[in-house]
Amino acid sequence: MYTRQTYRQRDHELPRHADLSHTRRAARVCQSGVVLPIVLLISAMMLATSAVWFETSLAAARAATNVHDYLQAFHAADSALTLCARNVIAAGVEAAAPPVAAGEPTQWKLQTAFDAGAVTPVAQWPGSVRAPQCLIEAWRLATRADARAYLLTSRGFGRTSEAQVWLQMELVIDGEAIERHWRRVAARPF
Repeated sequence: MYTRQTYRQRDHELPRHADLSHTRRAARVCQSGVVLPIVLLISAMMLATSAVWFETSLAAARAATNVHDYLQAFHAADSALTLCARNVIAAGVEAAAPPVAAGEPTQWKLQTAFDAGAVTPVAQWPGSVRAPQCLIEAWRLATRADARAYLLTSRGFGRTSEAQVWLQMELVIDGEAIERHWRRVAARPF
């Protein structure tokens, strides 16, 4: 059975085992203070990530709205420009000869002149705050005396009056030949 030496070994091992359990308890006590900051750090990282995702989704929604407004205004201005060009071409020879101009017309840059001379080819554009407008300015090319030239400037609107697109077309009619030179106005003139 058990000898005295066996009892001594067991007695001798008992304090070692007691020391190990004390060490484990001490380690648990030290580690339990580390868990809370780790959990708080992970929670803060998740909160920051969700905030960034939310801001990104808001920015994407704003960008989509701005693109929609821009496209609405662009299509309104493009349609007004096309209708004005058709009207000028349909007028043909019946139109009075424009005065000789030293350069390209610039009345479209002045708000009072644009508002006074602009025509509205369509009564209302769907989804726009205002109907698109078009200003027709005639000029004569110095190098081509027989040709008639027109600068057509159109302005289209989006859902707000701030969402505007300006387009221009240089229309040159030389006998039976019709030249169209289209361009976008980068900055609003007024």
